[in-house]
Amino acid sequence: MPEPSTRVSPEPAVRVEVATGAAAIAPDVVDTVFDIDDLSFWYGDSRALRNVSLRIGRREITALIGPSGCGKTTFLRCLNRLNDLIPATRIEGRIDFDGRPVYSRDISVIELRRRIGMVFQKPNPFPKSIYDNVAIAPKVNGMKGRMDDLVEESLTRAALWGEVKDKLKDSAFSLSGGQQQRLCIARAIAVEPEVILMDEPCSALDPLATIRIEELMTELKADYTIVVVTHNMQQAARVSDRTAFFSVEESDGSRAGMLVESGTTQKMFTAPGDQRTDDYITGRFG
Repeated sequence: MPEPSTRVSPEPAVRVEVATGAAAIAPDVVDTVFDIDDLSFWYGDSRALRNVSLRIGRREITALIGPSGCGKTTFLRCLNRLNDLIPATRIEGRIDFDGRPVYSRDISVIELRRRIGMVFQKPNPFPKSIYDNVAIAPKVNGMKGRMDDLVEESLTRAALWGEVKDKLKDSAFSLSGGQQQRLCIARAIAVEPEVILMDEPCSALDPLATIRIEELMTELKADYTIVVVTHNMQQAARVSDRTAFFSVEESDGSRAGMLVESGTTQKMFTAPGDQRTDDYITGRFG
């Protein structure tokens, strides 16, 4: 790969003044973890993202919202280079993580993905015991110390220890969907990342399990930067510090996902700077 130049149902709108276009990089972010500039991405000849610029703050929850097909998941997967695993893809622009280009030729992708963990839309525990699901990644990464302590700490931080401490040798598939998702979060935490990416982590869960994951996200942001894709406007309003709204726009005869605007969640949901954002948040489209 060449090195780059580098609302749901309309409920009462929890309705921030932000500029559009290039100014949508959220200049008020004080401590930047990701600095993304002019990012474009292609699957073969199909352009999925066009000229996205955004800053993501440390130990904050940033929600990515927008209609299906606007490139939110593609953008998320660019941050830890998971899209590298897809053939015939191409990226342009720049993504800096802690001041270092993510797509630099000398960066270790394995180490990058350890530092930037991922939780997927559908819970995906390994076909192993609860204990082994948490322990396997630290073992592969050569982590030292008492594995029992690490497993307990990770499950505790994922708010699952009290529910599974007496059945650690049971299959992970014996857990409920919400428990499995928290197990996947514990698995991500176990390798001591700095960032946790979440791709619609509650879409397959019932309301009670969703609330528990949301509470967990709020607790975890004390130690981690979280970037979450969600189609649930109420969830974005409840848990995130900042929100970035993506939409599909036509330019130069082709359609691709673009960042319309970003800002603090309070501001984005009360006084968005672009009519398209207001229309989406209030359920008039998308």
